[in-house]
Amino acid sequence: MSVHDASHPLDYPIWTALTTTQHALAEGDARAWRYPTEITPFAATADMSSESFAALRALMSPTDIAVLFTPEAVEPPAGFKVVLADTGEQLIGTPVETPANGVDIVTLGVDDVPAMIELTTLTKPGPFSARTHELGTFLGIRVDGQLVAMAGERMKPAQYTEITAVCVHPSHRGRGYGQMLLGAVSRQIVSRGEIPFLHVFTSNHSAIALYRRQGMEIRRRLHVTVLKKED
Repeated sequence: MSVHDASHPLDYPIWTALTTTQHALAEGDARAWRYPTEITPFAATADMSSESFAALRALMSPTDIAVLFTPEAVEPPAGFKVVLADTGEQLIGTPVETPANGVDIVTLGVDDVPAMIELTTLTKPGPFSARTHELGTFLGIRVDGQLVAMAGERMKPAQYTEITAVCVHPSHRGRGYGQMLLGAVSRQIVSRGEIPFLHVFTSNHSAIALYRRQGMEIRRRLHVTVLKKED
């Protein structure tokens, strides 16, 4: 199967984003595209051919990783090491609005990057780098000056926008911060006429249950593959 056979823009979300709304960020060619590594390690190939994987490999340095989201399992040719092979659920829909109840939700910017990296390093919601915030608006909640919760936008395939980095500091969980931010980010997406979606590992049952309670629906399962170059 190739990206050209996809029946929906979200079947190959990375490829779609890098060939539509976020094409200005794309590095590569018609065989393989990726985001700049300082933004996110996401990449995509046109198909599973050796030529497409050779094009991806040519984009990577020895220390780079490439994260692929695909409908089918990835079996790369020689020259790659599979660091991770897992599955994730793709959920779509507009989460219900959760009242902020006096909590101040703020827009995060470049000055907040160290705190954002500290929080995502602690909570591990997915890849987050020094320039990830450039992909869209990120919102946060601070308590006594400390960033304790955040969420934002990442991939933008066609008319869809991915919600990402939904995370809450362990000592501040149970207060509804994640739901507040999920609703706030989705409202800004919908206000632009776009459709919210997100990804979560299949094994993260509690997060999936939360998102479904918030009104999102599982659209499909994708394979998540992390590759490194191998000599």
